Amino acid sequence: MARRLILEDGSEYVGTGFGGQGQTVCEIVFNTSMVGYQEILSDPSYTDQAVVMSYPLMGNYGVTNEDFESKLVSPSALIVRDINENPSNFRSTGSLSEFLEDNDIPGLAGIDTRKLVRSIRDHGLMRGLITDEEVTPEEAVQLIRDTAVPHDAVKRCSCKKKWYSRTSNPAFHVVLVDCGMKKNIVRMLNRNKCNVTIVPYDTSASEILSLRPDGVMISNGPGDPTDVPQVIETLKKLRGRVPLFGICLGHQLIALSYGAKTYKLKFGHRGGNHPVRELATGRIEITSQNHSYAVDEATLAGTGLSVSHINVLDGTVEGIMNEADNVFSVQYHPESAPGPQDSTGLFARFTRMMRQSAALS
Repeated sequence: MARRLILEDGSEYVGTGFGGQGQTVCEIVFNTSMVGYQEILSDPSYTDQAVVMSYPLMGNYGVTNEDFESKLVSPSALIVRDINENPSNFRSTGSLSEFLEDNDIPGLAGIDTRKLVRSIRDHGLMRGLITDEEVTPEEAVQLIRDTAVPHDAVKRCSCKKKWYSRTSNPAFHVVLVDCGMKKNIVRMLNRNKCNVTIVPYDTSASEILSLRPDGVMISNGPGDPTDVPQVIETLKKLRGRVPLFGICLGHQLIALSYGAKTYKLKFGHRGGNHPVRELATGRIEITSQNHSYAVDEATLAGTGLSVSHINVLDGTVEGIMNEADNVFSVQYHPESAPGPQDSTGLFARFTRMMRQSAALS
């Protein structure tokens, strides 16, 4: 089955369809990970995006029920060079193509993904049309222009009611604000002796404080951070009252709550091989990342926030903190699913912060 991708600049890629069928307009992004496609497909941060995998072969180890990062299948489409329909893995419960078909997510294979990735890298993020139909590039570009950009991604990804995740011999209680979280964040908190109450993104500060948390965490999630002013207002009321830890979108929302600004990167950071330097120690961590927006360092002056981490490749802000308020956040994913595990110690840092805060109260 022939399937086509037409970008908003009129460029066209023709390949073979797999997985689900249908037509979709979405933002086209690329990921540099060699493995982890299942975790990527179940990461809500990819909502309304088609993911181009830069590594050429996908599907070789299949899909495993235990490795999903959420109940959602978030990307609008998956684009690969080669798809393996016969996986070899004793844990596999199905193929990647079958999984996409079951969830009605279209896949596109057989195109020059190196050319597509280079185009996004050189010209910036673009939206595109993925279709099985015969349409001209002019018709496709017009359809892309006529399709509104959604601004409710966090609302669609967040849980609808609070739920709990307990651990044995807990030392702390953390409220996790779900903006489109990955399950491994909860697992990592549980491993660090935290009982976790997960709440919807629009939960008020008073409701969160009524749960009497030792700390509050703001999760990753999709889209523009300015699309969720409710969370920004909640954070304004929480800072200084309870330790705060933000990841990815949560990092951007913390910055906005202090009066800093964010901006959209040319092509974003996605993959498990991004070097980040911790300024206090000079230590380099190889990190897993997935974001289109970044905190504008020039706007941090006068906010009370300071930069704690920077990206070695492009100098963008990767971490901020306010020691007086017991607040810190990182742009990358320390829960590492998929990705390297250099940054898992940040969860222990959060528990130390909660312990110190409790001792002073």
